[in-house]
Amino acid sequence: METKTLISSYDEINDTFVAKVDGEYGISADYDISDGIFLGIDKNNVPNSVYVNNASEVFKIPKEILENSNVVIYIDCNMVCLNFHMFIEGLKICSIRCRNDFGIPEISFEIDSNH
Repeated sequence: METKTLISSYDEINDTFVAKVDGEYGISADYDISDGIFLGIDKNNVPNSVYVNNASEVFKIPKEILENSNVVIYIDCNMVCLNFHMFIEGLKICSIRCRNDFGIPEISFEIDSNH
């Protein structure tokens, strides 16, 4: 499993969570992988960012938890399924399994704010 460095931020006023892979720029598409969780992909169809509006409602957690910068995201994908898991301070915030209708290649990596 490949590990990448994550940069994340949370805007409490607008209740918006944003995370991106450090050093990667440019998004060629955003996909709604689950009710309000958007996964950005680069020109090679590899995920490089996450955006969630109304994050405390989408994740069903207090805003104070989202303010924590200790975030880890795991993404596993094959030609059929995409698995997305997000943790804050070791607490599982989100676990999604959906069809890979996005053209994302077979990948397995961890994006960690502490890497």
